[in-house]
Amino acid sequence: MDREAPLYERDPVAWKVHLAEGNAKQARKRVGADVLIRDEQGRILLVDPKYKPDWDLPGGMVEANESPAAAAQREIKEELGLDLEIGRLLVVDWVSPHGPWDDSLMLIFDGGVLSSQQAASVHLVDDELVGFRFQDDHQAAQLLRPYVWRRAQTALKALSSDGFRYLEDAT
Repeated sequence: MDREAPLYERDPVAWKVHLAEGNAKQARKRVGADVLIRDEQGRILLVDPKYKPDWDLPGGMVEANESPAAAAQREIKEELGLDLEIGRLLVVDWVSPHGPWDDSLMLIFDGGVLSSQQAASVHLVDDELVGFRFQDDHQAAQLLRPYVWRRAQTALKALSSDGFRYLEDAT
């Protein structure tokens, strides 16, 4: 039985036009990459951004054509002076449109456990942050917005499995 060659083999120019059209018309998602970093006592590293009303997990928005893991690593270095190897993906949270923002994907990666020496080396590098602290679960729940805390809790649970967790609006 003869099968037709795929479009990209039959007509490479048409294939590129097709891809360009899809790229121009299909939705583009904003992507955020946060990192779950703990100290030897199991406390979570939180940051206090100037531009947000509440504390947050360290990380930030992915730039055009940047991988989420690379963005997470870049943000941690730029904001806290930490040169961390970013671990596995723990959470993907689809966030529905809200206010002026379209929908987005928020990811949480494992940043591991910092030694006491590494934890002591954390410092503010970027003026986007007012402060940082390691907090236990109870304190983190008080400082983080409820949906960010639900995301963080889910990431903590994912640490004990081999997979990641998928959420929609942090549930």
